[in-house]
Amino acid sequence: MEISEASSPFGNCQTPKPERGLVENVPRMNRVRRRYLIGLGRRSGEPQTAMRFLAVARLGLGLSSVQVANDLEVARSTVVKAAGTFASDGIEGLYDRRRFNGAPKVDGRFRQRLAELLVGTPQDFGWPRPTWTRELLCREMLRQGFHAVAVCTMGRALHDIGARLGMVRPIVLCPWPRERKERVLRALRDLASSSTDREPVLYVDEVDINLNPRIGRDWMLRGHQRRIVTPGQNVKHYVAGALAAHDDVMTWVDGRKKNSTLFVQLLFRVAAQYRKARRIHLIVDNYVIHDSHLTRRVIADMADRIVLHFLPPYCPDHNRIERRWQDLHANVTRNHRCTSMPKLMDNVHAYLHVRNFKRAPSVRQLRSVI
Repeated sequence: MEISEASSPFGNCQTPKPERGLVENVPRMNRVRRRYLIGLGRRSGEPQTAMRFLAVARLGLGLSSVQVANDLEVARSTVVKAAGTFASDGIEGLYDRRRFNGAPKVDGRFRQRLAELLVGTPQDFGWPRPTWTRELLCREMLRQGFHAVAVCTMGRALHDIGARLGMVRPIVLCPWPRERKERVLRALRDLASSSTDREPVLYVDEVDINLNPRIGRDWMLRGHQRRIVTPGQNVKHYVAGALAAHDDVMTWVDGRKKNSTLFVQLLFRVAAQYRKARRIHLIVDNYVIHDSHLTRRVIADMADRIVLHFLPPYCPDHNRIERRWQDLHANVTRNHRCTSMPKLMDNVHAYLHVRNFKRAPSVRQLRSVI
């Protein structure tokens, strides 16, 4: 960018060119000149360039390099270097010289294609490796006709498109035909949307509670890895829950075994919880205890007051209670330090009670009144 002398408030005066890095040789500037420099930096669109212009403008106010560095929260050497560049090269020296390198290699078309690559795996493009690395992405983009870029540049491009290095999730595909699966899921969604106090709809599932903690990510200082003492010999407990579709309130029971008896206990608890309901609809998965002889007999004894609706096989994402279990693990069981199962189960019950308290209709009404 060339600065015309007519448009510059510096006029025809020549900027002194003393030794590079001498902050004292930055001339004192009036308010117009300082604001002119700050405006040029902002219009550059580059944070580092704007910072250099601002540093010189602050020096032109008569501040020392230490004061300017403290004000801008940068190193003093950065301020001194900007002052020396301005003293020797003038305004042009404050701009990033890479702007003359030509068109950037990582443009919108590059980022779009990179995002398309991440949808697939390297094996989709003929590479034997099953996972992407930055080096492999550089090689694949070069093979597709884009410019060669460094690994660090690829890292910045991945950051620009919002990519992350995360954990994959294994799934099992539903064996049903797609039309049949979508038809059943659509009917269950319509059923859940029509949930009322007279005919509530609840999502039902079971969760394992392990005394050996689930290991998950946590924030920690660099060079320090947090350690968790595990009991060693694992002990299991199980919670069966039913999440209401209309108010998100949960009913649950727990036991030492995940069998039909545990599910039947939940049925009795739900029937007591919704004793004023004419009929209770439960959306369940295809686990064996949901369709055992004991379960069928108990439902028949209830005069069909409880109706079971089965999800298609291997469709956990369509069971809303699964998200509640994920929150339970994140807030209670992941990286926990309980040394006994009773203590851990106390934490589980406390968490579920608090969530119910926040979701209860009476609580929401009380908050609206307050």
